[in-house]
Amino acid sequence: MNALFYIAAAVAVLATLMVVTRAHAVHALLYLIVSLLAVALIFYLLGAPFAAALEVIVYAGAIMVLFVFVVMMLNLGAHSVQAQRQWLRPAMWIGPSILAAVLLAELIYVLAGSPAPAAVPVTVGPRAVGLALFGPYVLAVELASIMLLAGLVGAYHLARPETCGPTEGAA
Repeated sequence: MNALFYIAAAVAVLATLMVVTRAHAVHALLYLIVSLLAVALIFYLLGAPFAAALEVIVYAGAIMVLFVFVVMMLNLGAHSVQAQRQWLRPAMWIGPSILAAVLLAELIYVLAGSPAPAAVPVTVGPRAVGLALFGPYVLAVELASIMLLAGLVGAYHLARPETCGPTEGAA
């Protein structure tokens, strides 16, 4: 089971790196879908099938369809028609197909194997979650908050309207 986890984690990390390094938005979207499916498989392997199903339905399904529609709506003319022809070449699908095949083989292996022992339901209260988050996991919580803040500042900086400086607009 540990080997399956590490394979899915490696696929997720590799696909995420490919998302960041691709120049074309459609290629990045394909790798992002593979990355989200790998994370869903990790959730399933960790004993959270509902979270895995939500990952596939919400992220890999609905949000990625939204991204694909936005990319299609931003068609920028003849140059983008040529770029779309490049996207449809079979060579562009090799990487995502290999990673998806690895995930599919791993999922079939997990589902065909012996059923996992039934987990005993345990009720965890909000106090225990708070103590865990701000106890041994406080560094991870703070790093996540800093990353979210950096994303917020970056999104504001990219979306703000260009305005004239104080000396340029004065007459």
